[in-house]
Amino acid sequence: MAVMNQLPELGERLRTGFGLLGPRHQRHSLPPEQLDALTLPIGDDGVVVGVDAEGQPAVMGINRPTPYDIVLIGGLWTAQVLALRAAATGARVAVETGRAQHWAQLVQAVGGGQSGMTVHDVGRVPPQGASAGGPVLVIRDCGMRPPRGRVASAPWQSVLTLLPYLSPVAPRLMRQARLVGVQRVSPDEATEIGRVIGLPRGEYESLPTLADGVTLWCTDRDRQYVMTQATDAENGLLGTARRMD
Repeated sequence: MAVMNQLPELGERLRTGFGLLGPRHQRHSLPPEQLDALTLPIGDDGVVVGVDAEGQPAVMGINRPTPYDIVLIGGLWTAQVLALRAAATGARVAVETGRAQHWAQLVQAVGGGQSGMTVHDVGRVPPQGASAGGPVLVIRDCGMRPPRGRVASAPWQSVLTLLPYLSPVAPRLMRQARLVGVQRVSPDEATEIGRVIGLPRGEYESLPTLADGVTLWCTDRDRQYVMTQATDAENGLLGTARRMD
């Protein structure tokens, strides 16, 4: 009781159910001239798709409360890395493809069913029931001329369409997409892509020279070159980065 008499505020705290006071420490402080050094090496929430030109993580926010369409003109390897990383963030991944054998190993690694990755024939993707607690990424690996999908982008359900090369349907898909990724293409394809999405000449002329694993990601207001670097586990499952499959 002597302690309670000496520290009446502690006794009041115990009686009202707030528990014991924690250990006392000096306040953490930072001089104003050091504030610029206080940074965190991360971007927005999402999937780390690689590193930018400065070596900083490049993050793609695929789990959104609004519909989000992505077009990737590139290789299967990059799409599969994105699928693995999306699944690692807790998203369900539904793959619509005419080459299910190329995805079988990923399904085995991630796990199938409603908590992992599922593969469906072209035109046979069922409703996914996406929600804030169960976001979905639909990957359409349907060749040069993908048909209109039965499952479209929706709140908490993003759709990534993979095109191996520029095709007659590509301009329409690129104009509709919120995000466009372009890997190494021919000079003629690069010129057409630059015209469709309004790339400066220097950027579309660089597209035929991009290394394996490098993607130019474009939105209406921003463009960023990103190098996708596989982890050891991804290398073991998918092999090294490649543009051609």
